[in-house]
Amino acid sequence: MTAIKRIFSPALLTLALFGGAAHAALVPPQGYYEGIEKMKTGDGNFRCAPAPKPFTGALQFRSKYEGSDKARATLNAASEKAFRTSTEDITGLEKGVSKMVGQYMRDGRPAQLDCALTWLGTWARADALLSTDFNHTGKSMRKWALGSMSGSWLRLKFSNSQPLAAHQAEAELIEKWFARLAEQTVRDWSGLPLAKINNHSYWAAWSVMATAVATDRRDLFDWAVKEYKVGVNQVDEQGFLPNEIKRRQRALAYHNYALPPLAMIASFAQANGVDLRAENNFALQRLGEGVLAGARDPSHFKERAGEQQDLTDLKVNSKYAWLEPWCALYHCVGDTLQRKQHMQPFNSFRLGGDVTRVYDPKK
Repeated sequence: MTAIKRIFSPALLTLALFGGAAHAALVPPQGYYEGIEKMKTGDGNFRCAPAPKPFTGALQFRSKYEGSDKARATLNAASEKAFRTSTEDITGLEKGVSKMVGQYMRDGRPAQLDCALTWLGTWARADALLSTDFNHTGKSMRKWALGSMSGSWLRLKFSNSQPLAAHQAEAELIEKWFARLAEQTVRDWSGLPLAKINNHSYWAAWSVMATAVATDRRDLFDWAVKEYKVGVNQVDEQGFLPNEIKRRQRALAYHNYALPPLAMIASFAQANGVDLRAENNFALQRLGEGVLAGARDPSHFKERAGEQQDLTDLKVNSKYAWLEPWCALYHCVGDTLQRKQHMQPFNSFRLGGDVTRVYDPKK
């Protein structure tokens, strides 16, 4: 049985002084301040590959569920292949930057940092991913990419090793691009009817939250918190998200997929004196516990969704990366803690890389 101990730490005193959090610089959770693990000499055979070609065209992509019914749960192999091909430069940037930042934070080789900055700077100068000609899959790619990049960037910006100190002009260029992408993401995902708000909105909110902290934008922070509240207030008493239950055989998988952005947002909000843990009667905790129980025994999801559950994603450890911020919020104990430790380390490029190093650096 899932075991969670609720711990409430006092809000940061500094955030309560002189007008409150509105006047405090936004910060990430404490783990983002970690320095480089070990400064290594030499290039370590690292070679900077050319940056993927900046994507400046229309964000019009085929969906991997093309032709599916309204459940959007049946994979279309041909359209998925077309989607992967047309978005490979975007995904290549996401994964490449995440990998290089991770390597740099581990090894401290300047070439790794220089390469990551070159890639991001190349796309920033091209105003990539800012097209207003997009479909649903296109705006989804924009927010996923932004979350990946800003999530990785936070590890550089706030590290005690201060890797960006000697690159201030390039950092400013990149952060201005991030801010523009976040502003467009807010436009992309605002004002949706409740029936249309699902995991995509949560991932959009995570990308905006990461960018808010990276650029110290309180307006973006507030939008992400607002979207978070909309999301967790959809969680019912049994821990289900109605708009993810609609995914039929993939209902459990999509509940699990909804958790990483929600847990990250709550963690970042807490770091800035905004405690979201108890929202909607501890909905985020209830959601996580329901997914963990469902992964062990999916019968409740089968009963609610009306179909046998596809457990493919639930067998991939990295899909549970949300456990790091979630356990930091609710203090996991017992079986849940053992489960997390067994699956560590968690690395998710869409969350900016090695989340275990951020939240549980002992591992």
